[in-house]
Amino acid sequence: MILNSISILNFKNIEEAALQFSPKINCFIGNNGMGKTNVLDAVYYLSFSKCHALQGDAMVIRHEADYMMLKGSYLRRNEPEEVTLALQRGKRKTLKRNGKEYKKLSEHIGLLPVVMVSPMDWELIRGAGDERRRLVDMIISQSNHEYLASLIRYGKAVENRNAMIKQGYRDPILYETVEEQMSAAAQHIHDCRSKWVEEFSPIFMEYYRAISGSAETVHLSYKSHLNDMPMSELLAANRERDLVIGYTTRGVHRDDIELMLGDYSMRKTGSQGQCKTYTIALRLAQYDFLKRAGGITPILLLDDIFDKLDADRVENIINMVGNGEGFGQIFITDTNRTHLDEIIGHVGGEHRIFTVTGGKVELAGITDGEVQP
Repeated sequence: MILNSISILNFKNIEEAALQFSPKINCFIGNNGMGKTNVLDAVYYLSFSKCHALQGDAMVIRHEADYMMLKGSYLRRNEPEEVTLALQRGKRKTLKRNGKEYKKLSEHIGLLPVVMVSPMDWELIRGAGDERRRLVDMIISQSNHEYLASLIRYGKAVENRNAMIKQGYRDPILYETVEEQMSAAAQHIHDCRSKWVEEFSPIFMEYYRAISGSAETVHLSYKSHLNDMPMSELLAANRERDLVIGYTTRGVHRDDIELMLGDYSMRKTGSQGQCKTYTIALRLAQYDFLKRAGGITPILLLDDIFDKLDADRVENIINMVGNGEGFGQIFITDTNRTHLDEIIGHVGGEHRIFTVTGGKVELAGITDGEVQP
């Protein structure tokens, strides 16, 4: 899949930009805070109708504006696709595919697979379990719409049960009705997550070793209440406890993925370099998994990925991404051209370099793959 061009209007600090892209590598150079990441986030937003950083919709509209709009022209399975997303303050966003508006935003998920590697991925290791659940849900949902539907049904059922708890209902028949809906969706979610961990872990381990250049063993461990007991039994057994606490304390909405380095948790033992390597490997494995599962080559967004990595790991990433095998269109940001020129030198062919200053994005040059001053 290729993003041929994008139009950006009032998105974050970008007032207006109309950009044509290379089908290979597109580089964005500028100092911190100038808007490089916002360009990548605009690409991400067109795929997920939300920001990578999970900012509220009101935050993506430029401060001086009342609305924002993004339009992307793609080549997907050798067919043209145009996606337009508009948002006005105080109103719901509208998302259109080839001029036709979606009835539900969830219908769009998976159409334009994108993977973003970001400094915020640090939260996958240091953050709470919902960060890791979000990663798993995003990966599976892009290639499995039944899974996404189960997540939505489960979430609504949890909201209903929590509302009943807060209102002090105690009728077991009412709870059993809602819990039956929760249990069916939860079992499907649990089965899909279990299968995903089993399939994803070997891919992840391969990327970690390629980046680190070491024989360290990494793996993912799926922690779920449903590993020990069916959802219906969990809910029944914890109903009185939930009434005291005030919300549903057991279920797949409390699942976690433990990130392991050998026999130890990466959260407790990993160095900065190991943690950065771990998150980059997770994202590249995500890219590989989506490509295999969906049959479409995703767009890869690399945002300031070289910070906190030693020279050997940087070189390994450059060799991996820059060899042209397995990766399609790439968007990459950095504060200088050193790493970008190395990647360009590895790949060859046409590439585009943009400068970003104060929200203004300008084409600095179209290269033929040879490093230019």
